[in-house]
Amino acid sequence: MFLIYRIATIVFYPFFVLIICIRKIANKESGRSCTQKLFANSSKLPHVKKKIVWFHGASIGEIRSVIPIINHLIHTNVDIKILLTSTTLSSGQIIGTEFSKNENVYHQYLPLDVPYLVNKFLDHWDPSIAIFIDSEIWPNFILNIKEKDIPLILINGRITKKTFKKWKLFNNFTKIIFSSFDLCFASSEDSYKNLKTLGVKNIKYFGNLKFITSLKKNSTLEETSKNYFDKCKVWCAASTHKSEEIFCMEVHKKLKKTYDNTLTIIIPRHIHRIEEIFHQCIKLNLKTQIIKHGDIINEGIEVILINSFGVLDRYYSYCKSVFIGKSLKKELILVGGQNPLEAASAGCKIYHGPYVYNFQEIYQFLNKINITKQVNNTEELTKHIIQDFKTVKNINTNNVEKINAFGKDILNKTMKELIKLI
Repeated sequence: MFLIYRIATIVFYPFFVLIICIRKIANKESGRSCTQKLFANSSKLPHVKKKIVWFHGASIGEIRSVIPIINHLIHTNVDIKILLTSTTLSSGQIIGTEFSKNENVYHQYLPLDVPYLVNKFLDHWDPSIAIFIDSEIWPNFILNIKEKDIPLILINGRITKKTFKKWKLFNNFTKIIFSSFDLCFASSEDSYKNLKTLGVKNIKYFGNLKFITSLKKNSTLEETSKNYFDKCKVWCAASTHKSEEIFCMEVHKKLKKTYDNTLTIIIPRHIHRIEEIFHQCIKLNLKTQIIKHGDIINEGIEVILINSFGVLDRYYSYCKSVFIGKSLKKELILVGGQNPLEAASAGCKIYHGPYVYNFQEIYQFLNKINITKQVNNTEELTKHIIQDFKTVKNINTNNVEKINAFGKDILNKTMKELIKLI
């Protein structure tokens, strides 16, 4: 089976090239991401020879979950450099924002899982350890890493029911792949069971690593934005997906019937859709502005669309109510949900739709401390936000401390195990 997979990746390479070129035309790839994915072109190696600790995560959520781990490593280990690979432009921008001034962290887009590119990449970087995040399972990379006797870790490993069933169709091949991991940290109890069944031998479960993203200190808004927000009743819809923005616009119109000074903040999961969302707002006669970092909000604006990454915490600090997206569409029932922890750690009341499978244990934790509530339609969400508007935001420090304490415990236990291999 592995030979068939290897041959297939070589045969279909021209089709991969075509797909990435189409994505480039659609502005979903850059010149740099194209050349690094298609040809494994790499940054120059550092002059000082140090251990390369390699982390790979697909997109924003995976990368953000390991930023505290990376920061801990580079501050406590002077003999290492960090190679951080990803696949999306948004993740590249987050990495650039977080580590642009850190000469110990290198970012590259992961090459396609094609034998020649895999060998070229591994020969160039020669990592001392490889750490994959979440559900990033690439057979050519995994087998070549093991052939080179490089320790391999799966961190925050996530295998959904749907993915589990697919892997089980190729049982022998699957056993070879998953038994190649020297250590795995599962993201949930379900994933722990699934990963163990698929062949992972050394597996631990301390909790979802995304709890440790809540440890970041909240930043603040510019003075001009503060002044505008002070005049309004502000709520936020974050990590929204297609069709959910319309849902939020309808909520906004309902809120305006009670509070004419309602200001709705929409932060889409994929900001390349920002113009599409803007035109949807205009069609509904909503005074809307696209905001980038440092922009001044125009007078009379009632909906602002955030067109930048890594700024959620600035807006959460001004909101009592936050709706978290990717939770309303039934077709996403097995992959629904986005991370609510950053909003929770900012003391916000969190609302979500019925489909949060990917974060069900996190939502269960937050529900126990009365931070989250499921909503099923615009009427329910409108009713809750109106109630929230009636009182000022009062952060329950006890709840925030519980979240942070849980995150610190997961970070400490994870670091203790990682250090043994690094």
